[in-house]
Amino acid sequence: MKNKGIILLIMLLLGVAAVFGLRDHSGRSPKKAAVGLEAPDFTLKDTEGRVWKLSDLRNKVVLVNFWASWCDSCKEENPSIQRLVNAGKGNDKLVILSVLFKDDPAKAMEYMKASGFSYPVLIDDKNISSRYGLTGVPETFIIDKKGTIRQKIVGPITWDTPEVRTALAGLIDEKS
Repeated sequence: MKNKGIILLIMLLLGVAAVFGLRDHSGRSPKKAAVGLEAPDFTLKDTEGRVWKLSDLRNKVVLVNFWASWCDSCKEENPSIQRLVNAGKGNDKLVILSVLFKDDPAKAMEYMKASGFSYPVLIDDKNISSRYGLTGVPETFIIDKKGTIRQKIVGPITWDTPEVRTALAGLIDEKS
């Protein structure tokens, strides 16, 4: 009787292994975003209802900043993002998007309005932050004109420094 239980357990384990081994792996979740890879495409609405599709922004350098209104590091970083937006007014080759991460859009918009920030806030569909492999906020991805992730920045930085602006200008000036 004891042997029958062991045999049954082995057969069950073999059956489970066979099911997982034979299934079609094409349905697996896509690779996480990484420097040097094509940025995962997304279609998200912003808090104003405008639809943004990353692939529509080819031939532009795109800065995608994941953040939340409850995040103190994000609050530290956001003023420099706004200054970068202000400095780039009229330059349609740089697009700055923020993606709200695990936050209430109403609270985020209240914070944006009170702070005088005017850049787009996209609402995460719970898939994009996962596909980008977020470990927390703020995290920012710089995507070149071909749609390739050129840099991933974890944590806050000052976005309007001469060094950052020069690096972004270099990406903008690269030949496609």
